Amino acid sequence: MSPTTVSPDLEARQINTIRALAADAVMRAGSGHTGTAMALAPLAHVLCTRIMRYDATAPDWSDRDRFILSAGHASMLIYAMTHLLGYGVTLDDIRSFRQLGSITAGHPERGLTPGVEVTTGPLGQGFANAVGMAIAERNLRARLGADLVDHRTFVIVSDGDLMEGISHEAASLAGHQQLGRLIGIYDDNRITIDGSTDLALSDDAARRFEAYGWHVTDVGEAAEDLDTLERAIRGALLVSDRPSMIVVRSHIGYPMPTAIDTSAAHGAITDAAEIAAAKRAMGMDPDAEFVVDHDVAQAYLAAGRRGESERLAWESRLAASGHDRAWLEALWSARATGDAEGSTPVFDAGTQMATRVAANRVLDAALDTVPALICGGADLTGNTGTNVTAEVLSAANPGGRKLYFGVREHAMGAIANGMALHGGVLPVVGTFLVFSDYMRPAVRLAALSGAKSVFAWSHDSIGLGEDGPTHQPVEHLASLRAIPGLCVIRPADANETTQAWQVAVNRDGPTALVLTRQNVPVLDGTDRSGQVARGAYILIDTPSPSVILAGTGSEVQCCTGAAGLLAADGIATTVVSMPSWDLFEAQSVEYRSSVLPQGVPVLGVEAAAPFGWDRYADATVTMDRFGASAPGGELMTHFGFTAQAIADAARKLF
Repeated sequence: MSPTTVSPDLEARQINTIRALAADAVMRAGSGHTGTAMALAPLAHVLCTRIMRYDATAPDWSDRDRFILSAGHASMLIYAMTHLLGYGVTLDDIRSFRQLGSITAGHPERGLTPGVEVTTGPLGQGFANAVGMAIAERNLRARLGADLVDHRTFVIVSDGDLMEGISHEAASLAGHQQLGRLIGIYDDNRITIDGSTDLALSDDAARRFEAYGWHVTDVGEAAEDLDTLERAIRGALLVSDRPSMIVVRSHIGYPMPTAIDTSAAHGAITDAAEIAAAKRAMGMDPDAEFVVDHDVAQAYLAAGRRGESERLAWESRLAASGHDRAWLEALWSARATGDAEGSTPVFDAGTQMATRVAANRVLDAALDTVPALICGGADLTGNTGTNVTAEVLSAANPGGRKLYFGVREHAMGAIANGMALHGGVLPVVGTFLVFSDYMRPAVRLAALSGAKSVFAWSHDSIGLGEDGPTHQPVEHLASLRAIPGLCVIRPADANETTQAWQVAVNRDGPTALVLTRQNVPVLDGTDRSGQVARGAYILIDTPSPSVILAGTGSEVQCCTGAAGLLAADGIATTVVSMPSWDLFEAQSVEYRSSVLPQGVPVLGVEAAAPFGWDRYADATVTMDRFGASAPGGELMTHFGFTAQAIADAARKLF
């Protein structure tokens, strides 16, 4: 795509308009981040008018270049650009920066603002998302061909991004994967909120990324030099065998007369005299606010539309490609094809199988019917059910559908989000449930941004056994259930696992599959198809029950055993399986009341912390301490997860 041709004077005024909009918006809001948005205006201008391939009139064009502002605190940079380029962000939206109901939030949010690819703000996340997007692009290019997938991922990272540990994990994997279409630009402004980066940082970023296997270009003091920035980026475009990092020394707050290169510029500059002086330095009216000159507006709108012809040509190639349209729709929506019905495994009652093993069989079967599926684990691929029968995704084989992440749980979660938000990939990534702690920031952002990532967390209780309390989750289920928008499913057996996968494929947003290490019986009972989607259902129905035993996961089998003991004593007992509290809460009041009717005492049974069970249960058999190191069966007995112990606890409710 050829760059937009304008005069140097007009380009200077375009850049100054970005800076002024950022300063005015932060001033009006009384909070925000002024300095980085102003300092990065020339870089954003070069990317959007000279380099990137996109069409602002079609922001969802799947073959557009992706731009991620990992330094999300500089959100006014992206809001100013999306306004000027014609994404539909208005000047009133800019004036409403950081206000309730505005689409210009304090940090960029996917789905809220047109042109925002991922939700950023927690530092390092956007950088890892960019790695995921680059992996997705390369995988789809290998599978669909360069005629349909041929774009790049650009990410701006800050000092803070590179201080976060996730940046190491993500950069290391990106280098190993040789992601030649990933271009990072490091804004080396050497200022943090606390002060100079010298307080806590003495890394040589260039040498660090070279050690990861990246191509590195240090352009030095070039933050204001448009041609040097363009040459560096175009040089990176020519590097196909490794990702690139361009180091740019910028001056935060430029051209503020006194705030430049100070920590004050890392926050909101609300000194009217300071802003007026900066506007004078830029040749602008110091008293005018939110001004966009006509020729500036027209030049940026032309830049925003310069990719239209390429998009239309791409649409013609897509129409002539010969790919089945239903298959492509399933791919890009990360759903199953129309022939998926009946292809998922069904398991015979009475057999024994760990739900992680069942998940592996379900995922293997889904490779043929869910074309977007890519699975992988954080050095626990074979332990978590994600070791599917597929070729490995690697630099040598980018079209593979099994990705080894190494011991990089945090980056794995954020990379999965990037893959999901790119489109065309449904990532299923696995580790032990206890290590979801390492992933939590990425999991939270998956929920906040609606990323369709699937987290397969196995070894879900003390039932994992001898590894002991360091590896036995206790509080994790409660903490994950507290994340809005994360669908947590803990299936009781192999057939519930099949249904849990169907829920994950058919919904939007992230899903957590919480799976056992140990074998559990495939439960008997009536036809249970579709029940997991309701969150809870009656597994053993008894007229006029005296007590309800409600369990999740591996403890449901204990409840069925306890129901048998109670029935032998003439105590009518209903057993309810509750694989997903959030799905259950989404059901009608009538349905919920039919499963857990008022007036019948409920005993909640789960080998996890009791937090939250008070919504459903009058008493619980749960964990109020850490576990221990011993065989899993002995631990379940020791902590009271047996049919007899549960029956005894139920009797106390009468």
